[in-house]
Formats: sequence, C-alpha cells, structure tokens
Amino acid sequence: MKKIIIAVTLLFSVHLLLAQNVAWKKLGENSTTGKYLDARGFKMYYEVYGTGMPLLFIHGNGGSMRDFSEQVPYFAKDYKLILADSRAQGKSVDERDSLSYEMMADDYSALLTHLKIDSAYVIGWSDEGINALLLALRHPEKVKKMAITGTNLWPDSTALTPWMYNLLLQWNDTLSKAPATPKLKNDLKLLQLMIRQPHIATSDLKKIHCPALVIGGDHDVILPRHTLLIAESISKSYLWILPNSGHSTLQVYSDIFNKTVHDFFRKPYRKIEGHATLR
Repeated sequence: MKKIIIAVTLLFSVHLLLAQNVAWKKLGENSTTGKYLDARGFKMYYEVYGTGMPLLFIHGNGGSMRDFSEQVPYFAKDYKLILADSRAQGKSVDERDSLSYEMMADDYSALLTHLKIDSAYVIGWSDEGINALLLALRHPEKVKKMAITGTNLWPDSTALTPWMYNLLLQWNDTLSKAPATPKLKNDLKLLQLMIRQPHIATSDLKKIHCPALVIGGDHDVILPRHTLLIAESISKSYLWILPNSGHSTLQVYSDIFNKTVHDFFRKPYRKIEGHATLR
C-alpha cells in the first residue's frame, strides 16, 4: 500500500510539473489563468501562478510579462506570482495620449488591491524598476521588499550612457517624421516616456523604508555610478553590479539572478555599520 501511495504521489508530481511547463510556454497567452482588470480607464491584462507569498513582476518599456520567462518557473515553486502587461504594452491596450510612470505605478497598486493582496515582493526591470520605486513611494504598504535592475531616476546622459540617450533622441526624431499609424502613435508614446521621464529626486528615495536590492550590469545602458546613487539613497539597500553584463541581467544571468533575488527576499535585511566585517 505504501508503494502505491508513493507511486501515485510521484505520478501526480510529474503531471503537475508537465502542466506547469505548458503554462510557462503560454506565458502572456494563457487563456486558463489570463484575465483583465477593467479599471483606471483601460483593461490591464494579468496572469497569476503558484502559491505562497505574493511576488509582483513589472516588465520593461515596450515589453510584456513574457520578459520574465526565465524567472517564472524558478519563483513559482515558492511564491504566488502576479504578472501583468503594463499600460499601453503587451495586451494592455491604452489609446490615450497621456502616459506616466506614476500612472503605471498606480495601476499596479490597483491590481494588488483587486487581488486582495496587502503587500508583495516586487521585481522591476528597466523602466518598470522606476515603477517599483514609485509604487514603494506612492503606496508603501504594498511593497514588502523590491529588487530592481537597470533603473534610472531621471532622463539624461548622467543616468543613461550618452550613446543610449542620443540613440533614443534619434529614434524619436525618426519616428516623429514617419506616417502616423496607431502602432506608431503608441511606440512614440512609450519612447517619449523614456526621453521625458522620470523625475525622481534622491531625497524622494530616502522616504522608501522597505529593503531594496539595487542591481545593474557593469556595461548597462544605465551608468553604474547612477545605480550606485540609487542604492546609496535608499536607507535599507544592497548594491549588486554584475560583471560582464549589460542591461538584460535577469535574462543573460538568470540562474544567479534568480537565486540571489530569492535569497534577498527570504533573509532578513542586515545593515552593516562602520567598518564591520560582513559574514
């Protein structure tokens, strides 16, 4: 009888693993779990996976929840994952002209409220690391801890590499002269978001009280010294600069990224004073 129970348990585990693998392949297009939140003037597409402490993923500019395909299978083992397509991106269509990071941060707060989630861990990549910061500032009760990578506080060449900043300006000039289409209008809206925003002061970051893991690549389009500035401005922060890494830290180095962020979430924050030895 014991052998039968073990065999059934193993069979169930295999079926569950196979079902999860299918779900990961359908990430962003999963009709079983995919839903829309009709609020704040648009329909926000989202999917939820796993059980445990809630973990909210916020993708980068022009992306979608599929950007986290390397994270979902790893974190779904221990967390309840909330993934969404940000306003005017992915399947979350928003045809209005106005767009700001503050709007999107409030969108994610509304999603957590809709899901009856009081607080969550947050992973934000690139532009949406900005949204993670703003979520912690505008809705501090919603963020338990956050890990952000490739994030900037303002839109100029002191935050972005001059090459990247100038490239954004060139793209904007080119697209502004192209024949207008709905897609082009949306692309321009997202591009101009990066050129004109955000405007977060380092003094604002001092108001963030949740622990933060601030991440960047040593060859990121966000200057490492700017990433350092963000970490220095948040009272409870760790800094992690990955060597030989660009902007896509969580994809190119997914194994070490996932493990390091998981360790950060599950362990208490420690502040090392003075010249104490870190162990």
